Amino acid sequence: MRLFRFGEQGKERPAVELHGSVRKDCSSLFDDWNGAFFENDGIGKLKRLENEILRLPDVAGDARIGACIARPWKVICIGLNYRDHAEESGMQIPAEPVIFMKSSRTVTGPNDDILIPPGSKKTDWEVELGVVIGKECRYAGSDEEAQSSIAGYCVSHDVSEREFQLERGGQWVKGKSCDSFNPLGPYLVPATQVADPQDLDLWLNVNGEPRQRGNTKMMIFGVNEIVRHLSQFMTLEPGDLISTGTPAGVGMGRKPEIYLESGDVVELGIDGLGEQRQTCRRIT
Repeated sequence: MRLFRFGEQGKERPAVELHGSVRKDCSSLFDDWNGAFFENDGIGKLKRLENEILRLPDVAGDARIGACIARPWKVICIGLNYRDHAEESGMQIPAEPVIFMKSSRTVTGPNDDILIPPGSKKTDWEVELGVVIGKECRYAGSDEEAQSSIAGYCVSHDVSEREFQLERGGQWVKGKSCDSFNPLGPYLVPATQVADPQDLDLWLNVNGEPRQRGNTKMMIFGVNEIVRHLSQFMTLEPGDLISTGTPAGVGMGRKPEIYLESGDVVELGIDGLGEQRQTCRRIT
């Protein structure tokens, strides 16, 4: 079972994919894949209702796919979490997770356009494993406790404007929070269906050319450690999104540097979690 959302932007409805190809509209049973859904054991209820779900209306094959979860309360990101990416960025390997935030308005559908903001010269790509919180996590005492709070995993594209992020002063949030800068999904895969989140291949292409290739086993800080660490500084709430860092191959790390232009096509994915495809469009 994989969860997704479909429909017009801002009016998405919850749905599930069953048995690899059966796609069912669940809006008659659930409001959305939101914080209240996760907080009330929504995934468990979905599994118990599988026979009933099979009788629900199909989702049209040409339906727009939205972000796999409703707009989260928080989007929390981990920087420099792959050794090869830290090295290509010319930055020190962190002693503990580097934390930054991005606006929840960045979250959009996995195939929606990337909007290059006015004046941007350095819009960059970053494929990442997304983690969605399923129940409140506060001061977790162990990685096992942290793990129990995870609802599932998804593909998260942490689009970044490097000039805004690194050359304009202040925190990284300025280079991370432009509209459309976090395509998410297409699917949320329940945590119980991901055998090992620390052994997933990630990839990203620009205009058909390979740019990023990695595996989550290359993370400096693993998923459970990240969740436990974050819970010491903030309460993680159901429906919150955590992006766990990106491997080497970003535009900033190339020599010479190369960035996204209007008309570029970005394709990315993670094994078992689905694929994304975005066209870049400059806002004038």
